[in-house]
Amino acid sequence: MFLRLLALERKRTERSGRGFVLMLLDPGTLLTSKSKEPVLQKLLQVLEAIRETDLKGWYKDGTSIGVIFTEIGSAIEKSVVHTLSTKVTAALFAAFRIEEINQIRLSFHVFPEDWGDDSHPITSTLRLELAHKRASLGVKRLIDIAGSLTALIFLSPVMLAIAIAIKLTSSGPVLFRQTRVGQYGKRFTFLKFRSMHVNNDRSIHENFVKSFIAGKPEAGKSNGNGTTVQVQYKLRADPRVTPIGRFLRKSSLDELPQFLNVLLGEMSLVGPRPPVPYEVARYSVWHRRRLLVVKPGITGLWQVEGRSRVKFDDMVRLDIRYARSWSLWLDLKILAQTPYAVLTGTGAC
Repeated sequence: MFLRLLALERKRTERSGRGFVLMLLDPGTLLTSKSKEPVLQKLLQVLEAIRETDLKGWYKDGTSIGVIFTEIGSAIEKSVVHTLSTKVTAALFAAFRIEEINQIRLSFHVFPEDWGDDSHPITSTLRLELAHKRASLGVKRLIDIAGSLTALIFLSPVMLAIAIAIKLTSSGPVLFRQTRVGQYGKRFTFLKFRSMHVNNDRSIHENFVKSFIAGKPEAGKSNGNGTTVQVQYKLRADPRVTPIGRFLRKSSLDELPQFLNVLLGEMSLVGPRPPVPYEVARYSVWHRRRLLVVKPGITGLWQVEGRSRVKFDDMVRLDIRYARSWSLWLDLKILAQTPYAVLTGTGAC
């Protein structure tokens, strides 16, 4: 029950942006002794003395107590944790002997500032939401392995031809390697065929990402004859792109090396696109959910339904919609729609 309350509080924070603190209290061997009940009563009295309105319960049944300190607002994280730690420590010293206190371990976790992999005390609540899909997720992984292996084998002649074309037309490596952020914020090396000149100006894309997340499109201006060009939410006429790179991007052939990422388990065939770290740094709280529930993918709802015609917030909503309604059938449907989206080049660049 407490873990469900924790998951609910996390969702509230994702919507409101008002953070909370999770405190975990591990009594060590105190609850395994003959005086278990009196010790538990004193611990509850200590916690009641801090703030009566906070949510309390077993984080791990019988071994670890959790307390959710809600509505911390815009207070500075370190200040809140320091204040709570001081109050709890003082209350513990008033209720227990020093040898008992030495067995008690306290830890504080702030959300949304403090989030990470699926073993994290707060983000681990996502496992509850996916528990009923565990078998299907196993099948999804098998499909990822089979699909990526098949693609790498059958497309190897095409990939070899692309590698030769890149080498003959521009200097630099065949593959473009970039740090991307995967599920639960875990970073990995993202692979693509290189479509840009080496030693290019990264600030061009950083500035575009900043504008994109802020909802300011790169195009959509008047064309001078009284009509307005369709708004495009993707970087156009990038001077860093090579001639062969422009073709690879238009045809999405630059994405083929990502089948290696899928085979390694860093990505899936279907899922949200993996962002770069400087993009994640500009996320609002609710944007982060696209990184938590499912692995990033080569294709997804955004690619087949929106491509570069949608705003960033709408793209995130598509990713969250995919995560909420995910099924094997949905994955197969998206995979079937992807070739048409690639061939028509809608929104591609």
